[in-house]
Amino acid sequence: MKAGRNDPCSCGSGKKFKKCCMSGLATKSLLPGAQEISEEIRKEFADRPAGSLAEAQAVANRVMERRNLTPLVEFSGLSPEQMHRFLDFPFSSPGIAFFAEELDRQPEAPVVKLFSLLADAIGTDGLKATAKGNLPRQFCQEAARAYWEMYPDQALLGGINTEPDFFDLHTVKIVAGMAGLIRKYRDRFILTKKCRLAMESGMGGVYLELFRTYTQTFNWAYRDRYPDLAIVQRSFLYTLYLLHKYGGEFRPPEFYMEKFIQAFPMALAEVPDRPYATSEKTVGRCYAFRSLEGFAEFFGLAEIKVFSREFLMRKYEIKKSPLLDTLVTFRVGPGIQAKTLP
Repeated sequence: MKAGRNDPCSCGSGKKFKKCCMSGLATKSLLPGAQEISEEIRKEFADRPAGSLAEAQAVANRVMERRNLTPLVEFSGLSPEQMHRFLDFPFSSPGIAFFAEELDRQPEAPVVKLFSLLADAIGTDGLKATAKGNLPRQFCQEAARAYWEMYPDQALLGGINTEPDFFDLHTVKIVAGMAGLIRKYRDRFILTKKCRLAMESGMGGVYLELFRTYTQTFNWAYRDRYPDLAIVQRSFLYTLYLLHKYGGEFRPPEFYMEKFIQAFPMALAEVPDRPYATSEKTVGRCYAFRSLEGFAEFFGLAEIKVFSREFLMRKYEIKKSPLLDTLVTFRVGPGIQAKTLP
């Protein structure tokens, strides 16, 4: 019988399964145990005479390659090798995920709306910064009204007195600075030459710069008070793959939260259980906030249908948007049937 996450671990440590050996399952497919490898190698040699050391090494290499190329249910059909590429080389793995080098139409996304408002306010004369280096309050308030007209579900409950009070705009300003699209010169924010060149053909080029910087440089944990959980951001391409694969219809965020935890159960070990929330709930909510809302929705790659709002929590369902398939083409076919981790 398979142990549940909250059951005592069978290793005898006295810890819950999720806090003990379960974390090892996340990397088991990437770094399979010596016993499993030895068993597969033994089977390879079962019907053939023992050869040289070089031949034995060749057999071991074939076993490892076969394991790394086998699609897994835990990875929603990706192989360990493909997941490795998704996590560590997202922009340099065109064989499995090809990113468009330009967008042939104006991308519709909250991040684009906010940057457009900022760029218009900066104009050719620049936008004077406050003494603390923030965007001026009047602009932040005007931008919020224009933004909320288009995206009413993003409206804040309180007022806006400083730039950080309008955190989505604050985020865009930081990311645009990191991307080299804006900078501060003599206490004024100005558009860089790089930005002006990118804007000559519309906002597509700017969007791609913001996207790459947001996924690779900006720290997603800055936007919330959840634990660090770096794997949430590191797996951004896996999130897009999940939306590509399952996002043809509206689904609750819990569907994707479960897929994430299934692929990366070691994330649970980073978060202690609390009286008010289990580690599963904390990790799941963090993933939904950062990846589904703060990334996929923010960049127009997913559409969210809100049913209700309870204080700061939204009840919603999510599906992919047409922009996702325009931005990235996945070349991961059904191929070999996925198997479950042993």
